[in-house]
Amino acid sequence: MANYTAADIKALRERTGAGMMDVKKALDEANGDAEKALEFIRIKGLKGATKREGRSTAEGLVAAKAQNGVGVMVEVNCETDFVAKAAPFIEFSNKVLATAISSGAADVETLLAAEVDGKPLSEAVIEAGALLGEKIAIRRIARVEGATVDAYLHKTSKDLPAQVGVLFAIDGENQAVAHDVAVHIAAMSPKFLSRDEVAAETVETERRIAAETAQAEGKPEAAMSKIVEGRLTGFFKEIVLVDQSFAKDAKKSVGSILAEAGVKGVAFARFRVGA
Repeated sequence: MANYTAADIKALRERTGAGMMDVKKALDEANGDAEKALEFIRIKGLKGATKREGRSTAEGLVAAKAQNGVGVMVEVNCETDFVAKAAPFIEFSNKVLATAISSGAADVETLLAAEVDGKPLSEAVIEAGALLGEKIAIRRIARVEGATVDAYLHKTSKDLPAQVGVLFAIDGENQAVAHDVAVHIAAMSPKFLSRDEVAAETVETERRIAAETAQAEGKPEAAMSKIVEGRLTGFFKEIVLVDQSFAKDAKKSVGSILAEAGVKGVAFARFRVGA
């Protein structure tokens, strides 16, 4: 008869994020000793690391922190939402964020080479995968700097950690407006801060499409220029942050909200898990 209970299985699953059958097998092998079972799960996980290489990591979380005018954000991925909400995965992701902050890394390659607990983070990723029984990956990192930086994390499901993260920096001291715009970015998904960041060829393509569409609709030639520019403005309102209607007051643009506060946007980054 097994010398462990359903509560023991639940506790070990919460510690490791491992599947039900893996936990039961580990407890069987360890004769009910939770610490020995944990070792068994880790060893089994390390042996299976190669098999996990090509597996998809579409779940996970976003972690971010802003302090002293610098914001850092990382996306850490796993295979299932069960592991994404497991305490060991969340703890590991927080360690990844802390390493990103302390190392000053600006790209994933540099971050993976940074030292954590006396070894490269890349090794810690493998060990985390062994413990959790899934492929773990650090997908991306962002660093944003400004006089004021806000870090906003949004949960798309109350049962999961943050799936959307935003960093937004402004050139002045106004945490409230920085936060409000960060929340707006999370909801409205702009691609660029200003029109200047949109590639010229992209703008020309949109202008050509607008002109051809207007012609196909039989719009009068005399009004063509105005129609095209109007549609181009609509295009910018979809993808450019300062041109978007502000989520909290649709009568104003984000740009006007910032101007009223006496600040300008410097930079932003937005991550959504798997997107």
